[in-house]
Amino acid sequence: MHLLQQVLFIIAAFFAIGFFTRNIRQIRRNILLGKAEDRNDNKAQRWKNVLLLAFGQKKMFRNPLVAVLHFIIYAGFIIINIEVLEIVLDGILGTHRFFAAALGRFYPFVINFFEFLAVGVLTVCIIFLVRRNILHIKRFISKDLTGWPRSDANYILLAEIILMLLFLTMNTADRALHLQSFHGFENTGQYIISGRTASLLINMPSTTLLMIERSCWWLHILGILIFLNYLPYSKHLHILLAFPNSYYAGLDVKGKMHNMPDVQNEVKYMMQPELAPTGESAPQHFGAKDVFELSWKNLLDAYSCTECGRCSAACPANQTGKLLSPRKIMMSTRDRLEAVGKNIKVNGSFKDDGKKLLNDYITTEELRACTTCNACVEECPVSINPLEIIIELRRSLVMEDSNAPQEWNAMFSNIENNFAPWKFSPDDRDKWTKELR
Repeated sequence: MHLLQQVLFIIAAFFAIGFFTRNIRQIRRNILLGKAEDRNDNKAQRWKNVLLLAFGQKKMFRNPLVAVLHFIIYAGFIIINIEVLEIVLDGILGTHRFFAAALGRFYPFVINFFEFLAVGVLTVCIIFLVRRNILHIKRFISKDLTGWPRSDANYILLAEIILMLLFLTMNTADRALHLQSFHGFENTGQYIISGRTASLLINMPSTTLLMIERSCWWLHILGILIFLNYLPYSKHLHILLAFPNSYYAGLDVKGKMHNMPDVQNEVKYMMQPELAPTGESAPQHFGAKDVFELSWKNLLDAYSCTECGRCSAACPANQTGKLLSPRKIMMSTRDRLEAVGKNIKVNGSFKDDGKKLLNDYITTEELRACTTCNACVEECPVSINPLEIIIELRRSLVMEDSNAPQEWNAMFSNIENNFAPWKFSPDDRDKWTKELR
C-alpha cells in the first residue's frame, strides 16, 4: 500500500510541477516581448527593496491593522509551506513525519508554530472575505473587478481556508491515532491545538481515524499542487513576482520622466541648428501602441499586479469620477499580453490580430485623465508603475496619431514656434521687465 501511494504521489507531483513550469515559461516569454531595459545598477539598493517591500511589506504598514492581517496570511503562506517539504518527502520516501527524528525536541515547537499560523491564516481569510463581500469597501466593489477578478480573489481565500482546515484536521487525526497507540503513529510531541481537538476523536475506530488522516494528507498536498498551477491564471501570481518586481523597481526620484532622445535632440537642434547632423534617419516610433513597444519591466508590472486597488483609491482622477483607474490600466495591459501570448502559441509567432493595447484595451479618455501626479506609483505595495505605461501610450497618441485636446495643440504650437508655452514672440518675452523700471 505504501509503495502504491509513493508511485501515485510521484506521478501527481511530476505532472503538477511540469505543468506549472510550462506556464511560467510562457509568462516569462510574454514578459520578454517587451523592449530591452537595463535594471541591474545599484544592486545593494535593489536587494534592500526586496527585503523592505517584498519580504517586509513596508508600504502595507501605512494601514497597520490591514498590514498585520495581510502579514499573517503572507507569513503563513511562506512558513507553513516549509511543512509541505516534509509532506513531499513523506510522499516520495513512504515515511511518516520525516523531520521528527532529525529535529528531536525542536519538532513539536515547529509543528505548534505551524498550527498557530494556520489558525491565524484561517481567521484572517474569513475577515478578508467579509471585507470583500459584506462591508462593500469602495475599492473592492469597483467595476474594474466585475466578473472573474472578483471571483478570483474569493476563490483564493476559500482555498486558503480549506487548506488550513485540512492541515489542522490531519494533525488532529494523527494525534488521536498516537493516543490509540496505532502502529506507525509514534509520539512526536505535544501539540497545543491538535492535541486538544484530538480528544474529540479519541473514541473513533482507528480505521476511521486513519482514513481521515490519509484523506486530509492527500487532499492537502493535492490542493497545494492545484493551487500552484492556479497561480499563473490568477492575480495571486504576485506572491511569486513581487520579489523580482521589487528588485527591478525604478530607483530614480519619484515622478521623474525619461526623455525620448530623438525628441530631446530635435529641441536641441531647434535651439542650435548648427549641431544638427545630416543624413540622420527618422525615429520609427514615438511611445507605445502595443505591448511590444513597452519595456519588459512594464510587462512584469502587469503580471505582478495584486488588483488591490490602492493605486486607484489614491488617484485624484479616479476619485473625481474620471474614467481612469490605474488598476484597470495594469489589468488591461496583462489581458492584452495574455492575448498576444495565446496568438504566438497558436501561430508560432505573432500574427496581426487587428488589435492594439492603445484604443482596443485602454481608451483615449483614460489616458487624458491622468495628471501624472505619481500617487499610484507611491501607493503600490509591490513597486508597480502604471504611470510609465500611461505616458508611453499618451506619447504615441499625441506624437504619432496627432490626437490631443485643442488646448494641448495650442501649447505644442507655441513651443514649436515661440520656444515657450505662451503665444509671445521670443523677442518680446522680456518686455514685462521694462514696466518694473
